[in-house]
Amino acid sequence: MPMLEEQLQGLKTTFDKYAGKDGDKGSLNKAELADLLREEFPGMAGDKKQLDTFFASLDGDKDGTVSFPEFVQFAATLLLIVFSI
Repeated sequence: MPMLEEQLQGLKTTFDKYAGKDGDKGSLNKAELADLLREEFPGMAGDKKQLDTFFASLDGDKDGTVSFPEFVQFAATLLLIVFSI
């Protein structure tokens, strides 16, 4: 598999690993996002207020969940931040 395709698959695999614990495999709720942040980005989950603010910023359509497209926007933004240093 080409490297870029493999990395994109990794993004989807990571999303799928945490989504659906509440029964909805198409989105992350706040607890699932907190689990993802704690495990994939140690030290980045922050406190409850920070998590609430971060979750609200990811939830573009304000439906109370983070969909895969919203998650991809987060990953792309993070990529831009990391590599623009």
